[in-house]
Formats: sequence, C-alpha cells, structure tokens
Amino acid sequence: MSRILSFSAERSFAEELPRLMRDAGYSNRSMFLRDASIHFAEAKRRGDLAAMQDEEVLSGTIVIYYQHGVEDKLLSLRHSHDFHVSSYSHTCLAESHSCVDTMHVSGKAGSLRAALNLLSNTHDIDRVNFLAAPMRTDGCC
Repeated sequence: MSRILSFSAERSFAEELPRLMRDAGYSNRSMFLRDASIHFAEAKRRGDLAAMQDEEVLSGTIVIYYQHGVEDKLLSLRHSHDFHVSSYSHTCLAESHSCVDTMHVSGKAGSLRAALNLLSNTHDIDRVNFLAAPMRTDGCC
C-alpha cells in the first residue's frame, strides 16, 4: 500500500528536478524520488563495492561493453567458481560496433571486485560496470 510523503527542498533543486527526471528516463516524480531515495540509502548503508569487506555477500549485474576477441575471457569468468552467474545475455550493438554482455551474479565482494578489475584491465573491453542489487529481508524471491 502506498503512502504519501512530503519534504522540503531548495528552490534550485525543485527547478532542476524535471531535467533530472527526464535525463534518468522518468516521467513520474514520485517514482523518481522513491528510486533515488532507495538507491542513496542502499549505497550509504552498504557502501561502494570498492569499500566493502571482502567476505560480504551481494548480488548484482555486471555490464561489459567490448570488441570481439575477448569472448574466451568472458567464458572463463562465467565458469569461474569465485562467484555464481545466474543468467547471462549477449547483444551485438551494430550502431556502436560493440558487443554488450550482462551477467547477473552473486558472491563475495572480494571475488566480484577482482573480476571487475581483471575485466577493466583487459584489452578490447571498453567499459565495465557493476550495479549492486538492493538487499532486502523479504520480498518476492
């Protein structure tokens, strides 16, 4: 059940809010502020992957943009026993002449950090991002 919340903000923020929403792909202010609040609170509570304790367990998505020729490295990473890959997707992006793979993963922060560092320092991998999933104590799954 939804509940209405209100808050005060500086005029400059209120005036900037429609642009922030649009740039983030939102058309609903409530959804934007809700998601921004959840993201901010989660980041503050758990911290950045770089600052997490090695043994902390988390889930999330790795996004890898790359050129052909590194598939063998991605294959070995998917079959690594350092963390679990629950799903994997590959897409060719003709407009940018790139490929993008997504891996939904879970494992220890230290193992995920090591994998991201390896990928980031691999020739022909253009960009690597990790988005940590929100950790809840209950929910749909």
